Amino acid sequence: VCKMIWRSKAPFRLGLAGGGTDVSPYSDLFGGAILNATVSLFAHSSLELLEEPIIEFKSIDQNKSLKFPAGVPIPVNTGLNLQCGLYNKLLQNGSLDARGLRLTTSMDVPPGSGLGTSSTLMVSMIKAFAEMLNLPFGDYDLAHLAYEIERIDLGLAGGKQDQYAATFGGVNFMEFNKEDQVIVNPLRIRQDYLDELEHNIVLYFTATSRSSSEIIAAQQQNVAEKKTSSIEAMHHLKEQSKMMKDALLKGKLHMVGEILDYGFEQKKKMADNISNSNLDAIYHAAKEAGASGGKISGAGGGGFMFFYCPLNTKYRVMERLADFGGYFMKYQFTSQGVRSWKSN
Repeated sequence: VCKMIWRSKAPFRLGLAGGGTDVSPYSDLFGGAILNATVSLFAHSSLELLEEPIIEFKSIDQNKSLKFPAGVPIPVNTGLNLQCGLYNKLLQNGSLDARGLRLTTSMDVPPGSGLGTSSTLMVSMIKAFAEMLNLPFGDYDLAHLAYEIERIDLGLAGGKQDQYAATFGGVNFMEFNKEDQVIVNPLRIRQDYLDELEHNIVLYFTATSRSSSEIIAAQQQNVAEKKTSSIEAMHHLKEQSKMMKDALLKGKLHMVGEILDYGFEQKKKMADNISNSNLDAIYHAAKEAGASGGKISGAGGGGFMFFYCPLNTKYRVMERLADFGGYFMKYQFTSQGVRSWKSN
């Protein structure tokens, strides 16, 4: 029997500058700006129809499989909250009926690792449903729906950049303003600049995962309570995204490390739990070995770090960080965002 499967894959991102300024209330009060680039590591989703009226969610990463009756809302505190939240949303807006289906998801990186995992997975799942149901989503619609389900329906703290990065793909300068206004500006960066950037940025997994929502909640509280040092730091990070845009467009790659280093110092002022002694030790070791700068990817607290290693310093940096028990991930920059297709 030929069985139709609808599939999708959405790319994870490296947040190069401005991280955290896409989070409310900062973005509503002051406007945020971020520069990010998608890489060849993906969140994958596959959908298939089932004979019986049940909904099955299989998460390969979490080694979890859950089943529910089809056609009725699902409780969301099941451990596969993103899947449940999306199913409820599509049921509520009339896109889904009581047909049985199985949704299988997997990721090329560990969950909670700072590359925008949950939002990228959400974008990937929505795209698979859009492929199956022929939903006419434009890129902005898709990214906003992912944001709405995560941040509003499920109440997960976080920003907006990840949903837009996964949807649009490529290197983007994004602006975030009040009332959920987002503008994605794709940057046309010369290929040789991108190749050099890719050669010099090493991606290192610190072998720890964390819950970004707790860190982000602390950061949001600091802004809400008008904590000057946090808000000042975020102003600097917004400025950093413009510096990074300028450096990449004009090929001033020798400045990338310094711009990252500047951002890392600012980021640590946004909330107390962004860095810790282990992450600081890794950072110092990388700089001693020749990196000119770097950062913790995503909200902080663990997960991936990446470092800009000019000239040929990356080999020394990789050797030096071998002592810390993490590992390096190979990647390439990608120009495409989320994609879907069907297979039978």
